[in-house]
Amino acid sequence: MLTVFFDAIAQCARHLRNASAALVFLLVLPAAPAWATSFDLVLAGGRVIDPETGYDRIANVGILEGRIAAVTAEPLSGKELVDVTGLVVAPGFIDLHSHALTPLGQRYQMQDGVTTALELEAGAYPVSALDSLFPEGARINYGASVGHFAVRQQVMEGIRRPFIFSRPEPLADVAGNQAAPGAAATIVADDDQLARISAGLRDGLASGGLGIGLLLDYVDTAVAEAELQAVFAAAADFGAPVFVHLRRGPPGDDSGLREVITAAEKSGAALHVCHLNSSAMKGVGRFLELMVEARSRGVDITTEAYPYNAGSTLISAAVFGRDWQSVFDIDYGDIEWAATGERLTPDSFARYRREQPEGQVIHHFGRENWTREALLASGVSVASDAMPLMREEDRVHPRGIGSFARFLRRYALAPEDGDGLNLVTALAKVTLYPAQRLESFAPVFARKGRLRVGFDADIVVFSPQLTDRASYVQPQQASQGVEYLLVNGSLVIRNGYIEEAAFPGIPLLSGTI
Repeated sequence: MLTVFFDAIAQCARHLRNASAALVFLLVLPAAPAWATSFDLVLAGGRVIDPETGYDRIANVGILEGRIAAVTAEPLSGKELVDVTGLVVAPGFIDLHSHALTPLGQRYQMQDGVTTALELEAGAYPVSALDSLFPEGARINYGASVGHFAVRQQVMEGIRRPFIFSRPEPLADVAGNQAAPGAAATIVADDDQLARISAGLRDGLASGGLGIGLLLDYVDTAVAEAELQAVFAAAADFGAPVFVHLRRGPPGDDSGLREVITAAEKSGAALHVCHLNSSAMKGVGRFLELMVEARSRGVDITTEAYPYNAGSTLISAAVFGRDWQSVFDIDYGDIEWAATGERLTPDSFARYRREQPEGQVIHHFGRENWTREALLASGVSVASDAMPLMREEDRVHPRGIGSFARFLRRYALAPEDGDGLNLVTALAKVTLYPAQRLESFAPVFARKGRLRVGFDADIVVFSPQLTDRASYVQPQQASQGVEYLLVNGSLVIRNGYIEEAAFPGIPLLSGTI
């Protein structure tokens, strides 16, 4: 009965779009004898923030059956009472762009305050492969878009590779897949192949994919206009967003953004632009202007940024087969071999491209003013673009370990130049905005990213001294300051330590209510 009651509350709350109305709803709701209830868990005395309504006050939070059942200044009783005086209590962070859907990746992301990590840029195919990621259980929630490139590999090469970190497996007796290795990234699809690519995307959307992940820059020469239209048409037919890694041109070139805005406008599909600061570089301001103009014409377009001034990818990425020096305005010495920290030379660059194409590199091309402009812009989400992390000895870009603590520390909790964001707005960028991007297509996200009665108890409790520690030299250093983390009402971090036996994370699919 309580679950039905909570669902009804959440449905009503979604219709209250202005802050004053939502706050009235919050205040009048406890007329029922909620305080007489014994909750499963009570978070007592913290600074409770709900980014959607602007609620920001000292309060107690009661958790029951995996949902938030009370938010009040009145005392609450429960099976377990946790004193969180002096700490911030907020919705758990939602990472729209994580390639670290691995057990180790989740350990680091949860210590960064993340309760839901999603692979939406590269995606997965088949989406059912998500079931294999966490054989012992997941600590936080996870999900994926339909991976266009993974579909393309099946069609063009007869290879099954559900995730970018998967080992490719040949598919037996797949007609029309006689192309040479690498065809998925380089060869334009013929009519039959295009039909099968479109069918695969639609199958993935029907099977729970959270949109379509489109790595345009990785298939720069392969995806012709007809295929681009087919991708956006599939998304539009399902009411799903397309998550795009734009084609790159010279620094600041906006042609890649214009291309996908046109596709979204023609098709009616929603569009999300991945890693704005990485794609736009010195053109962040112009990219934001183009998005505002597109919204004024009715295009549903959003974007994200990460709080680092360097990017990371595979050394085999298509961009490194082009004039990457001009694209990034860097040279060999600005590229770092992630495994060792070695700065590359023409010889080592060519050798690694040839001998270790799956190796990760960190390319130092960013500027703090670009990153700052993107992160502070209205409506921009924060996402990590976390790189795959399998073993503790693997060196990776630190953004999959410290992005959220770094963002909050540098731009809200202790802005370095004194001109940052208020904490409510900053939290919206890591909670509310990501949930809103997905909720029209995946209703489960209408219960995420908020801290109010009836919503899912995905909650982070952190110290005002929250800080990142991961660096390029020593990335495997977890963020400090997340004292408690709840996923679906269960504690996965307690007193700053991981609850090793807790695995309450679940896959979030588009069809989940």
